Amino acid sequence: MVKEDLKIFSMDEVQEESVEWLLYPFIPFGKVTIIQGDPGEGKTTLALQIIAKLTRGEVVLPSEESEPAEDGIAEGEIDRLPMNVLYQTAEDGLGDKIKPRLNAAGADCSKVMVIDDKEKALTMMDSRLEQAIIQTSARMVVLDPIQGYLGADVDMHRANEIRPVMKCISTLAEKYHCAIVLIGHMNKASGGKSSYRGLGSIDFQAAARSVLIVGRVKDEPDVRVVCQVKSSLAPEAKPIAFHMDKVKGFEWIGEYDINVDDLLSGEGRGQKSKNAKEFLKEILAHGQVACKDIEEEAQARGIRKKTLWNAKKELDVDSVKLGNQWYWKL
Repeated sequence: MVKEDLKIFSMDEVQEESVEWLLYPFIPFGKVTIIQGDPGEGKTTLALQIIAKLTRGEVVLPSEESEPAEDGIAEGEIDRLPMNVLYQTAEDGLGDKIKPRLNAAGADCSKVMVIDDKEKALTMMDSRLEQAIIQTSARMVVLDPIQGYLGADVDMHRANEIRPVMKCISTLAEKYHCAIVLIGHMNKASGGKSSYRGLGSIDFQAAARSVLIVGRVKDEPDVRVVCQVKSSLAPEAKPIAFHMDKVKGFEWIGEYDINVDDLLSGEGRGQKSKNAKEFLKEILAHGQVACKDIEEEAQARGIRKKTLWNAKKELDVDSVKLGNQWYWKL
């Protein structure tokens, strides 16, 4: 038996480090984040919208720190500097699909970098990934989808083959303090924990510090919801929704009253939102009503304030100030 050099250190020698965030509490710097969902549910659209904002130095999410103002403008937004992003896709054409969507989202495409892998397929263990991060100073790396960058010899269902790959990509994120985001599909299993719906080994989710699921609301097909099902570095975020349709394009809605099990199973999808909309139509049917009276009645009926405000936005309910009081009207 060959004797290995033994090195031991105590936790007293370890320096505490604060977590920095690309997008609190969804995407941390220096760690791996997974965004997963069924095909066509908006995973890539979400990633491209985030990329577009980052390349222009704009705030990505509506503020969750305060209630929406009457004019609909969120408070507490923080300015940031434009940053470079590495984006790799193994599924979509760059010229006919990705660039048009980036342009539609308002991205600065000069800051969206792509590794040319036409002659040799890129993998997560590829040294070119590290070289590209160094050369571009990218603060975010997106690989879409996960299975497209594992390599031909790696079985995504075998833990012993996935662990070294995820260890490699996690070390890369930490070394260069960049956020690495992996886009993944869900398997077709129904029921059970959401963490086991990810395609491939559970070790993907185990290695990630944040796991997000994107799903479509059954009763409102233009509404997609982002649920955080794992958050190792911060409290789990509340579900947040966005519109995705041909007319309005992409638009954040804000917090959404649904849990991940309902989102994935289809049971109760959109029912709370539907109830809130029906309540607003009923209470405003005969004219404007004071906002505080609406909120009090909604609370009495078990409708959460966030759900009520989301329904207001969905129905394009107007706000009118008379004297010192706000009124809502259809």
